Amino acid sequence: METAVNPQLLQLKAKLFRGFADPSRLSILESLRDGPLTVTELVEMTELSQPNVSNHLSCLRDCGLVTGEQKGRHVHYQIADPRVKTLLQCGEEILADSARGVYECTRYTMNDR
Repeated sequence: METAVNPQLLQLKAKLFRGFADPSRLSILESLRDGPLTVTELVEMTELSQPNVSNHLSCLRDCGLVTGEQKGRHVHYQIADPRVKTLLQCGEEILADSARGVYECTRYTMNDR
């Protein structure tokens, strides 16, 4: 017996994956894989502007993908759930097997920063 697809759950999953779909947000998440960083450190690592990093961090924080902890004058951001790191790793593993197909796919375009 087939199970009906829950449209509300699909919408929620799509919303979650939009957090990963933006190259700037993905760059921030990738940078945070090794541990907490400040906005200044993220700016250096991602080569994004400070306002851009702050804006995307706010989005990622609101969505529960990152957390921030005040330490002195700086906020240190980190990935909120270790499964986010696992998901990023799974993405790398899938790309290792299907990178050519993803690269040649004409239905999705790669956006520049």
